[in-house]
Amino acid sequence: MDKQMTVLESIVQDVAKALFQKWANALPEDQQSEETISNLNKNATESTYFVVKMFMDKFNEAADDLKDKN
Repeated sequence: MDKQMTVLESIVQDVAKALFQKWANALPEDQQSEETISNLNKNATESTYFVVKMFMDKFNEAADDLKDKN
């Protein structure tokens, strides 16, 4: 049975792919190797999860602050 992907997981995956593609396109051709491309992909995924998690934490913190003021 395939694991169903949440909307957020799907968005994160799409953003990670786009970030990877942006980095890969900027990489000079003479520096492109399987290892470099693999590392770019890994870093894009890790960076995307880091940014989304940080955004969500900050967003939730701000929402909690607003709730406390009411």
